[in-house]
Amino acid sequence: MDSIPLEALFIALAVLLLLSAFFSSSETGMLSLNRYRLRHLIKKHHKGAMRAGQLLERPDRLLGVILIGNNLVNIVASMIAASIGDRLYGDLGVAIAAGLLTLVVLVVAEVTPKTVATAYPEKIAFPATLLLKPLLTLLYPFVILVNVFSNGLAKVMGIDTNQGGSDHLHPEELRTVVDEAGDLIPDQHQGMLLNVLDLEKSTVEDIMIPRNEITGIDLERDITENLALIRTTDFTRLPVYQGDINNVVGVLHLRKATRFLRGADHEVTENDIREHMSPPYFVPESTPLHIQLMNFQKEKRRLAIVVDEYGEVQGAATLVDLLEEIVGEFSTDGGDDQEQEIIDLNGGWYKIDGTASLRDINKHIGWHLPTDGPKTINGLAFEYLESIPEGLCSFELGDYRFEITDISGTMIESLNVMALKGR
Repeated sequence: MDSIPLEALFIALAVLLLLSAFFSSSETGMLSLNRYRLRHLIKKHHKGAMRAGQLLERPDRLLGVILIGNNLVNIVASMIAASIGDRLYGDLGVAIAAGLLTLVVLVVAEVTPKTVATAYPEKIAFPATLLLKPLLTLLYPFVILVNVFSNGLAKVMGIDTNQGGSDHLHPEELRTVVDEAGDLIPDQHQGMLLNVLDLEKSTVEDIMIPRNEITGIDLERDITENLALIRTTDFTRLPVYQGDINNVVGVLHLRKATRFLRGADHEVTENDIREHMSPPYFVPESTPLHIQLMNFQKEKRRLAIVVDEYGEVQGAATLVDLLEEIVGEFSTDGGDDQEQEIIDLNGGWYKIDGTASLRDINKHIGWHLPTDGPKTINGLAFEYLESIPEGLCSFELGDYRFEITDISGTMIESLNVMALKGR
C-alpha cells in the first residue's frame, strides 16, 4: 500500500466504514422486524417485505453473509488504518491508528447504525435486502462453509439449530399484545378481543341462570297458569318439565306457541305444548365457554339446560348470556338487572343481592373476589362461615368487609360489602 496516495487510502477507509455501518444496521434491522407485520406486508405484496421474508427463512445464511461481509470490511479497514498510521508516524502511528479505528468503528459502524436500525427496522431492512440478496448469491459457497462449521459446533454443544423458537403466540402473550395495542384498536374492540381470549378461563357454570331462578312450564301445573305464563313472560324460550325441573322434556319457543294461542278452535291442552316444543339440549356445567359457543353454533341452539356430573339440572345457559361475556351487557326494557343486584350506598359500601354472581360483582365494581370456588356471594359467605348464620353478622374476608343484612331460611338475601382501603 506504500505506492497508494494517502488521499486514496483515506477515501477507501471512509467507504469501508460506511460498508461496516451498512452491515451492522442491516443485521439489527432484519432481526428487529416485527414478524407479524412482516407477514401482513408480504400478503400485501410489499416487495421489500417479500425480499426480507425470503432472507429470514434461513436466518443462519442471512447472518453468515452479513458477518462475512462485516468482518472482511473491518479487517481491510484495519490494514488500511495501520498503513496510514505507519506512513505518518511510524510504529507509534500504528498504535494510534488502532486506537482511533476502534473508537470510530464502535461509534460510526456499530452503536449508531444499530441504534437507528432498532428504532426504524423497516426503513433500514427493506432497502438493505437490495444488496444482501445478490451478495448472498455471490458469497453463497463461503456462507455454506461457515454455516456447516457453525451448525456443527452448535450440535457438539447439544443445540439443534433446526428447532428455532416458534413465532406462535401463547394466549397470554396474545392478550398482552392486544392489551398494549393502545390507540391502534378502539377501546371497545380491545375489550371484546380480551373477553374472547378470556372465554377459555370460564365455564358454563359461571354464566348459567341458577335452577331456582329458571322460569319454565310445568306440565303438571294447571293449563291456565301455564298459558298465563306464556302470555306474560319476557323470555323467548321456556324450558318444559314434568313435575320437577330435573325432568326437563323440552323447550317451547313462543313463536311456536302463537300457533295454538291464536285462533285455536279447541281448548288448549298439555298436548298442544308437547307438539310444539323442541327436544331439550343438555350441556355439562364444566364446559369451557369457548367450546360452548361453538356448540351453540353447531347444534343451532340458543338455550341449554346445564347439568352436573350426576345429571342433576343446575341451571340454564343462553347464547345471549354467553355473548354478553364478549360484548358486555345488553340493554333491556326491564332495566339493568345487574344494577338491581348491586346498589351503591356511597362511602365505599355496596348493597349486593345474595344471588349475585361473583364474576358480575368483580366486573361491575372492579373488585377481585375469589371466583375459583362458590359462584355467588351467598355461597362465598357460607363457605367462609362454614354454617348458616342464625342472625345478622359481619366478617372480613381478604380485603373486603361483609355485613349480612337480610337472611331468609337457608338463604342470605342481601349483604353490604366494602373494600378495605390500604390492604
